[in-house]
Amino acid sequence: MTQRPGPAAQEIVRRDTQVIAPVSGRVYPFVIDRGLGCEVWDVDGNRYLDFNAGIAVVATGHSHPRVVRAIQEQAAKFIHMAATDFYNEPQVRLAEKLTGLMPTSAQWQVFFCNSGTEAVEAAIKLARYATGRQGIIAFYGAFHGRSYGSLSLTASKPRQRARYFPLLPGVEHAFFPNPYRPPLGSDPARVVDTCLEFIERTIFETVLPAQDVAAIIAEPIQGEGGYVVPPDDWFPRLRDLCDRYGILLILDEVQAGVGRTGKMWGFEHWGIVPDIVASAKGLGSGVPIGACIARRELTESWLPGAHGNTYGGNALACVAAYETLTLVEEELMANAREVGAYLQQRLQAVAERVPAIGQVRGKGLMIGVEFVKDRDSKTPDPEGAERVMVEAFRRGLLILTCGRSTIRFCPPLVLTREQVDEGVAIFEATLQAVFGA
Repeated sequence: MTQRPGPAAQEIVRRDTQVIAPVSGRVYPFVIDRGLGCEVWDVDGNRYLDFNAGIAVVATGHSHPRVVRAIQEQAAKFIHMAATDFYNEPQVRLAEKLTGLMPTSAQWQVFFCNSGTEAVEAAIKLARYATGRQGIIAFYGAFHGRSYGSLSLTASKPRQRARYFPLLPGVEHAFFPNPYRPPLGSDPARVVDTCLEFIERTIFETVLPAQDVAAIIAEPIQGEGGYVVPPDDWFPRLRDLCDRYGILLILDEVQAGVGRTGKMWGFEHWGIVPDIVASAKGLGSGVPIGACIARRELTESWLPGAHGNTYGGNALACVAAYETLTLVEEELMANAREVGAYLQQRLQAVAERVPAIGQVRGKGLMIGVEFVKDRDSKTPDPEGAERVMVEAFRRGLLILTCGRSTIRFCPPLVLTREQVDEGVAIFEATLQAVFGA
């Protein structure tokens, strides 16, 4: 086996520690040199299969020729001309594309920014501005970003919030319906009932009156929380609860959106229509861009100057996002659905042979493999998941953890069946090395 990391990578890591703040928290010493599709090479020439896509970002794969060409052509024209104050056609064209991909039962408008956390911040501000209410309800296990407003909603790991208090006032957290680990000791068959009852009978009746709640925000599938897929009746019933109390429903599609789950948006799996959608990550195939997409009756109440963003609507980002959405719409969404089903099937077969795996779950190419100390108690095994991640890197497979003890599989949407077979073979060898199984 080729040394991983090699000497060139080790030297860059050494230089990095001198000048980059350690808060970034790298997970293993992979130093990229170049990438193409689902393959990447480090600075020592080692090849890897990329099954994390820069944390679900490079939706079209590394350096997709159509995305590269769009960026090059735009860079030769102009790169930036503050879209907050002026107009540019790439921004308008992308907004037309995005709104055209939303449910036709409503009219939509877009606010562009640079990241998922900024899209969530815009959603919070819009919800409060449009409703005149202040309260926001998020969910335990959620990850919505690291800036102050979005961090106030985030509740996946305590170290993300430690030493930053006080956070945004008016935020409360409820339980997300995790069928594998039902909250409050509930019956798995009643997990949705339990979570909705907590909102209505605990939050509304003790700390935050329903009439003061501007919005409830949720991820279609919890990402950092462990790739948790809710029961099928969760979102229709949550939508109904919001409607009964005049509360806006914000869906954080930063990780689940743009074709990753086999549909353009994660919420489409449950046939609901949100009021506000936050998008980023895969939207630009690696070029920083975020979008807050909202019902037009909400955005039209947002007066000029009430929010803004210097780089939002940047021309390079907009052409990259337009080409990304076109590729996803034409072919990659279907590929995520079909190849994702094959990957999940292969991983499920592995789980049946490896007792350390408690559950395989997901949709499309957003799949989680949760590791446990034993299947009866379902005790999380974070050390085991960490060892799997690092050993897989040593063997040429890039994967990441999420939740307490879950490995996430979120490869580029260009993944092939042959690459699935290669990746699962490396994963199985990794499990043999770590668990002897």
